Amino acid sequence: MLTRVPILKAVKKVQFLNNTLETICQVSTMSKFDLPQRFIGNDKSVWTEYIGLALKYNPLNLGQGFPDFHAPENVRKALSSVPLSENPLMNQYTRGFGHPRLVNALSKVYSKVLNRKLDPNNEIIVTSGAYEALYAALQGHTSPGDEWVIIEPFFDCYEPMIRMAGGVPKFIALKPIKTSGQITSGNWIFDRQEMASLFNKKTKGIIVNTPHNPVGKVFTLDELQFIADLAKKWNTLVVSDEVYEWMVYKPYEHIRMATLPDMYERTITIGSAGKTFSVTGWKIGWAYGPTNLLKNLQVVHQNTVYTCPTPIQEAVAIGFEEEFKRFGQPDCYFTSLAEELLPKRDYMVKFLTEVGMSPTLPEGGYFMVANWTALADKVNLDEETDIYKDYKFTKWMTKNVGVQGIPPSAFYSDAHKHLGEDNVRYCFIKKDENLRKAADILMKWKTKQ
Repeated sequence: MLTRVPILKAVKKVQFLNNTLETICQVSTMSKFDLPQRFIGNDKSVWTEYIGLALKYNPLNLGQGFPDFHAPENVRKALSSVPLSENPLMNQYTRGFGHPRLVNALSKVYSKVLNRKLDPNNEIIVTSGAYEALYAALQGHTSPGDEWVIIEPFFDCYEPMIRMAGGVPKFIALKPIKTSGQITSGNWIFDRQEMASLFNKKTKGIIVNTPHNPVGKVFTLDELQFIADLAKKWNTLVVSDEVYEWMVYKPYEHIRMATLPDMYERTITIGSAGKTFSVTGWKIGWAYGPTNLLKNLQVVHQNTVYTCPTPIQEAVAIGFEEEFKRFGQPDCYFTSLAEELLPKRDYMVKFLTEVGMSPTLPEGGYFMVANWTALADKVNLDEETDIYKDYKFTKWMTKNVGVQGIPPSAFYSDAHKHLGEDNVRYCFIKKDENLRKAADILMKWKTKQ
């Protein structure tokens, strides 16, 4: 006859084994569904974090790069009319690599500025914003171990896109040279010897952003030619991010990498309807380049997004057609936008300087970086727990002053984040009244200190 004690011991042993097995299964299940290795380290986003701050504290938002005023009337009217068109196909799928009317409109514009005929069906692809164009270019042209040269500061998606494809980013920073007068984005330069040392047989390409975000640098012909010579020497690609192409301030001139001798054949150029027509929410972008290079982008695109919204592409096409009719004239939006932004740029330089910051005067784009360290004794950075000082400064200012900027260290590699800590990035494609409001808030805050 069995005693009770051995039976209880046996039951407990079984329960222990069951609990252990259940724990093992839970751990196994959790690890099975963890974030894949290629995404590790890419789960955080400065935009997610700072949009959350803006929603919580409701500051005057000079951080994000979007206009707070109306886009051109002809473009807006085009979008409102397309869904009501008598053509029912305007609300259905369109050609996967680009709506026919849009790729033809893009072909006319870029054939003119490049001085070469672009095949609309094979040398242009329409994407879900410039963001997807970058993704398709980098995913489509990167194999594990391929190296890409990235110029810092950089738009923050470059690095994770390369890493997710198994590529290896190599970084080189733009650094401001000392000057006795107003620092401009032209004072931010790269070390040519250092850049040349990054190119080797493993180099797949380099990403060039001109006009530059966030510095506003418009790369000179000499700088671009130096990069082009390296690309040809090492047989590499150039991904030329030119989304701010129409926002260049006189006397500076935007030079397209693809126009340099023997460079069209190895250049993929990125464009954006959001930046071109001040409609960032429409999320339509494109890439153009030689057929053999765009083929890779087509493969990525058709297996991810496949096609973009037909009505929005139709409206963007109409916008390009209208502006092409007055191309080069003062009332063309490609010309008038920069003229409209110029006084906004100069006003921001003025009020940031008066507050005590040291802004960099941008030659292009609609962002401005400013050194804030002269205000260090007026802010309590110890209230913030972030590692980097620019994160502390921008968060403190958002919460306590009511003006939000973006921390530029987000646009540097881990090894070089210290290069961005003394600066803040502001956006000046805003209503004049909101720029004046920002100036008033900052000046009142300064006088109270």
